[in-house]
Amino acid sequence: MDAVKERKTAAVWQYDVLIAGSGAGGLAAAVTAAHHGLKVLVAERADTIGGATARSGGWAWTPGNPLAKADGVNEPRDAFRDYLKAVIGEADYDGERIEMFLETAPHMVGFFQKHTPLEWAAGKKICDIYGKLPGAGTGHRSVAAAPFYAKSLPPHLLGILPDQFKMTSFWGMGIMAGEDLGHFLNAFKKPESFLYAAKRFGVHLFDKLVYRRNMQFVNGLALVARLAQAADEKGAVIKTRSAVESLTRDADSRVTGAYLQTPEGLVRVDAARGVVLATGGYPANVERRKNFPRNPDGTQHWTLAPAEADGSGLELAESAGGFFDQSGRSPAAWCPVSLVTFKDGSEGVFPHIADRAKPGIIGVLKNGKRFVNEANGYYDYVAAMLKAVPEGETVESWLIGDHRAIRSYMFGYAKPRPVPTALYTKYLGCIAEADTLDRLAEQCGIDPVGLMETVARFNQNAKQGNDPDFGRGETPFNRYGGDASTGCPNPSLAPLGKGPYYAVRVLPGSFGTFAGIAVDARSRVIREDGTAVDGLYSVGLDQKSVFGGNYPCGGINIGPALTFGYAVGRELACVRQYEDDGSAMPSEEYRGTVLAGE
Repeated sequence: MDAVKERKTAAVWQYDVLIAGSGAGGLAAAVTAAHHGLKVLVAERADTIGGATARSGGWAWTPGNPLAKADGVNEPRDAFRDYLKAVIGEADYDGERIEMFLETAPHMVGFFQKHTPLEWAAGKKICDIYGKLPGAGTGHRSVAAAPFYAKSLPPHLLGILPDQFKMTSFWGMGIMAGEDLGHFLNAFKKPESFLYAAKRFGVHLFDKLVYRRNMQFVNGLALVARLAQAADEKGAVIKTRSAVESLTRDADSRVTGAYLQTPEGLVRVDAARGVVLATGGYPANVERRKNFPRNPDGTQHWTLAPAEADGSGLELAESAGGFFDQSGRSPAAWCPVSLVTFKDGSEGVFPHIADRAKPGIIGVLKNGKRFVNEANGYYDYVAAMLKAVPEGETVESWLIGDHRAIRSYMFGYAKPRPVPTALYTKYLGCIAEADTLDRLAEQCGIDPVGLMETVARFNQNAKQGNDPDFGRGETPFNRYGGDASTGCPNPSLAPLGKGPYYAVRVLPGSFGTFAGIAVDARSRVIREDGTAVDGLYSVGLDQKSVFGGNYPCGGINIGPALTFGYAVGRELACVRQYEDDGSAMPSEEYRGTVLAGE
């Protein structure tokens, strides 16, 4: 008997597990639970699945993963602990949840590699951001879904998968970081890269003509597609346009299911094992975003997440007794963004992920001064901008680049040669152009004297391969994001040379939220007194960041989402042995108490 008032419904559906949301965390839980024989329903509000994951680069930070070990890289788990402790600090270091993550992540990668269509690509050269801290890695700690051609997917799945995210694609074609992107950037430098890029783009044009969409799946879209394929093959049901309206509970306050608004009408879903909240956090909720710094009315922030990431999971958790945990360094996964207004009146949000680190590009404030190591993480760029801009002024900065840099690399939404710069400077107007730095400064409202002094100092130091002001180029992460082909002493640094010069206005944005539903190490939703809400779990960006609002490496949203989703699926199925190698949980390296005490 439900403790909440019964509602008139079109049907009652019986499942073992109900999952609200279809990003990395929700789908990982669905695949794992279905693999172990549970009857699973994934309810997605939107017309398509994947949420923010489908828009992302798709990399997952998974230290100690089996791909690394296969390459002969066997790092001790203490190295990961040391690095995370150095980044997070003692106050926000959640030992139990981090132990669960470090214990489970390698087996998660192994499970999906062995038991699903998902094949991983190894991030052999992806470095941890803070290379000078103890335990920092220089590669082999990240994985991503391997690219694949989507014609192999069944039509009913292809129909609910989104196209490649417009803002980070090349005319609708996704490009994967690493070797794939390198070929496109070198297409007019190396014949083999030209042939590679021409073939990829030719296939894309054919697909757009025949299938009316991109079919070369890469990045987050490839991850979502493979997870959805695995869930489908294992019998899980995925329903789009189906929103969880409210939870049902029994007389003991145990969550027993939910009411769903579906195309068939209002439906009650009974979930015998539990409900998993994976709706993507609250980055699109203006009211909730008021807890972001320098954002008193919630509108001075631009997220890359879809509109459905509006805190619905958080509201459901609160309705059952859970609470909103806002502790930690920051409430969101910051990302510097710029805005592009298209001719149809729509506005796009572009994430500045790679361009900041390229030689010949710097970031400055309104006073023309640099304020950050541009080649560090995207999180650090926004954090520094929020701190450096004086109170009362608009939080903004500008990336400045010379002609060589802009034609060699991506610069905001602008693509390098052979795409004409006039498309972005004149037609779309998303970047500014001028023959001299002082004229560029005047166009953008930047102090011209300050900018010219900054460039003069930066150029002098860049010629020597150093940056005494902010240490740019001193870590493997910085240098990996640069370009060694310039001939300069440091791949992260090059003087700003001949004009014309270009600028793009950068604003504070995010990939998603770090603050979220309070959970324990088993991802059970907890009350403020620390007790668990029976039958209710939270994964992905709905749950509070396991890293205390810090950003130790790229992939620290998707890595924990997959890992905790996998762990929740296992818990719901009452599984003790790991699926990839048959070993018992936990391993000898585990230092937590949760698994050891089961």
